[in-house]
Amino acid sequence: MDICRIYADFCMYAVAFLLSFPIFVCELSFAEYMRRPIINEKLPISESNPIKARYYDYDRFTYPWHFHSQYEIIYVKESHGLCFVGDCIEKFSAGDVILFGTNLPHYMRSNDIYGSENATSRVQGTIIQFEQNFMQYSFDYYPQFLQIKMLLEESKRGIIFPKQDATRVGELLSGFLLLSGFHQISGLLDLLQELAVSPQRKTLASLHYYEKFPTLGNKRIDKIISFINNNYTRNLKLNEIAGMASMNSSAFCRYFKENTGKTLLQYVMEMRVGYACKLLALGEMDISQIAVECGFDSITHFNRTFKQLVNLTPTQYRSNIMK
Repeated sequence: MDICRIYADFCMYAVAFLLSFPIFVCELSFAEYMRRPIINEKLPISESNPIKARYYDYDRFTYPWHFHSQYEIIYVKESHGLCFVGDCIEKFSAGDVILFGTNLPHYMRSNDIYGSENATSRVQGTIIQFEQNFMQYSFDYYPQFLQIKMLLEESKRGIIFPKQDATRVGELLSGFLLLSGFHQISGLLDLLQELAVSPQRKTLASLHYYEKFPTLGNKRIDKIISFINNNYTRNLKLNEIAGMASMNSSAFCRYFKENTGKTLLQYVMEMRVGYACKLLALGEMDISQIAVECGFDSITHFNRTFKQLVNLTPTQYRSNIMK
């Protein structure tokens, strides 16, 4: 019975038959805190036509802040500049691959050399967009697709795959435009699996930006994460949090790192900096006020931590996001 269902799920898309599953477009009020127009892009994608792929060739990237209910993969064959994803500003260059999750605000800004009078290069690459319910039953219920399912969950914050780790992915993306029908479906699965096992990928928007905090399926660690997420702007004590787990401080630090991949301090600092990014984008508070609001004990500590995590100073971040 299970084999029949997965086969039916696969073939439903491959032969463009349709089963009616509603697609809900989330009208998110991102403009409220980004202080700039944002477009809810409607893509011509449906269950009967779940994938759209094309080659792009522009003077420069021009599409403004936008989001859409579909997933998007961009392969940058030629260009470099800044990628804005949620509250993150990330440099991109030729060879990078970027995966945007559903309803995630983003836009690409080419460096000034592109589109100028003396420009000799153009921005080029491949874009693949696919609907949010693509292979959903199989991804949810079959362990063979677990890595892809986790990848798509992670993509809600945006993911960049650097050139040195995306060579194989770039090859798959370049050849993807030649595929159609069944082979396009299987090609997308190959591509997603390749991305899912990539060791060097970097998640972009902060945990604070993506406010639906993921749970780890462990009641004790989920309780701790929930407490931190609601209290990270105050002066948290290690022994207080360790006590919630009925552990001493040393045992708790090991336990937290094993379950989250981060130290407690690293996790708290990422939450605070993510909140700071939102406040900087709003433009209603000065930087010293934001430092205090986010739980930092000094402006020096705030500036140093922000630069370490974002690779920009708070002033540079605000300047970039407001351009």
